[in-house]
Amino acid sequence: MPEAMARVGDLELCYETFGDPGAPPMLLVMGLGTQLVGWPDGFCEALAGRGFHVIRYDNRDIGRSTHLDGAPPPTRWQLLRRDRRAAAYDLGDMAADGIGLLDALGLETAHVAGASMGGMIAQLMAARHPARVRSLASIMSNTGHRWRGMPGLRIYPLFLRRAAPDRDGAIDSAVEVFRIIGSPGFPFDEGEIRGLAERSWDRGHDPAGSARQLAAILVSGDRTGELRRIAAPTVVIHGTKDRMVTPSGARASARAVPGSDLVWIDGMGHDLPRDAWPRIVDAVVANAARADVPARRRAARA
Repeated sequence: MPEAMARVGDLELCYETFGDPGAPPMLLVMGLGTQLVGWPDGFCEALAGRGFHVIRYDNRDIGRSTHLDGAPPPTRWQLLRRDRRAAAYDLGDMAADGIGLLDALGLETAHVAGASMGGMIAQLMAARHPARVRSLASIMSNTGHRWRGMPGLRIYPLFLRRAAPDRDGAIDSAVEVFRIIGSPGFPFDEGEIRGLAERSWDRGHDPAGSARQLAAILVSGDRTGELRRIAAPTVVIHGTKDRMVTPSGARASARAVPGSDLVWIDGMGHDLPRDAWPRIVDAVVANAARADVPARRRAARA
């Protein structure tokens, strides 16, 4: 269906759906500074083809959802110091947004999959709203631990460099970033990356919103204790060549969530390469099927 808007508290969240509205809902949560189109159309269609009503949405401060323009973006110094005063909100607020979107759509429960920061948000949805999350797929994410799943040294400058001032510069910058953080074990499709960057610019380019999202991650701290409370069937999916969220983040996540499965995608970095979609979709679908297994059988399996 075409993009639509949902009122969630003081926010308007932009969302789009794929597949049969009567099928079990699958909510997709995207990562830092990345719009709903970061979940490729073909990926969403593949999930819909496996029997889900797929919902992807723009987080607050990105794309066509509400931007908190009244909140000044954090300075580089504040980000480096993890200064809590720099954050207009945290990951828990963003998790509540996702639950609010389910409310707005009249959905009692949903399977939830999140990538990168979206994985962090999805984790908190499952931990803090257990009755609403049927299954959890945490993709290329971490627990927030200071020494687990942190970026490689080559990555840190990407967070601190100035945003390109124009459309062409922003698109070139996106291509450069994905050359660094993308998947060395899969073909690099520059045309696809440029297309995504062009679409994102045209939907709503806002570096200040991305900076506020980054502050939300930094002030939210270590979520390991909360992950231990997750009861939903969980799969942790991660690339072996991820430089942005290094593989130790996946191992920590899988250790923290009781009974979780850990699926490695050999050669994948911090993106969703087309040739990896079948493996990722299979893992998400298999994990969702575990939601129909009685809790005692899941506990015995763990």
